[in-house]
Amino acid sequence: MSVNHVRPVRGLAYHVSPRGDSGAGAPDVVLLHGFAGSTRDWEAASEALGRAGLRAIAIDLPGHGATAAPHDSSRYTMAETAHDLCELLEGLRVRSAHWIGYSMGGRLALYLATMKPDWVESLILESASPGIEDVAERAARRAADEALAAEIEARGIEWFAEHWGTQPIFDSQRSLSLEARAALRDRRLRNDPAGIAGSLRGLGQGAQPWLGDRLAAVRCPALLLTGALDRKYTSLAESMAARLPHARRVVVPDAGHNVHLEQPEAYERTMLDHLRPFTRVSPFSAPSSLEA
Repeated sequence: MSVNHVRPVRGLAYHVSPRGDSGAGAPDVVLLHGFAGSTRDWEAASEALGRAGLRAIAIDLPGHGATAAPHDSSRYTMAETAHDLCELLEGLRVRSAHWIGYSMGGRLALYLATMKPDWVESLILESASPGIEDVAERAARRAADEALAAEIEARGIEWFAEHWGTQPIFDSQRSLSLEARAALRDRRLRNDPAGIAGSLRGLGQGAQPWLGDRLAAVRCPALLLTGALDRKYTSLAESMAARLPHARRVVVPDAGHNVHLEQPEAYERTMLDHLRPFTRVSPFSAPSSLEA
């Protein structure tokens, strides 16, 4: 059963959607959405986790979904958001968890694994990256993120929803049904434009610290999941796997950047296969044809 909660953390109201049994030592799985997403993106995955005997805890990140949009721009940074998430989980009596993150959420989960490893049992990183290594390239991305943030503030959330959906990285989503694409647009429209702009400034790749040099110190198991149609992030996952000591890479056919949206059944199988050692009910394994 899913019950939505509002949890105040250091003066910021976070929206949390837990699902599953919190008793009998059920492992906890935290789900972090991507940019312009929300907890609603994880409904199918949360149901699958509950059936497998795990507790899913989906969280709206600052400025997204039903979580408040801070006025203080510093509250959107990766360090501040990670601090909030650990304090939020502590309030839920969670001491460590398995972290699933998509895109921006994956970058944030990876940050937690490098900076706060005691909170991380394992990682599932979907279409994520360790940031931008080159200083000049990172500065250029930061400037581009700032320009987009200013445009969102000036034009509003409807303009942003249309603009964001036309990004080349989402080209593979054109094959989705009209109903699925409309639902995705509706979820984007429910965000606060000021919050989306603040998130770009604080959690965008231009603002993120480069984590590549810290990957060798990550000791937890890590699943790096990408879609075969997303060549950029599949290549990034390959580079990350070479640095992470306990990484496994899976490439899902006929999927682009958002694997859990475009190929939900394959995503669910792969997710549960990674988490199987921690579940009370043994879920089915991912087909070997998916593995890179």
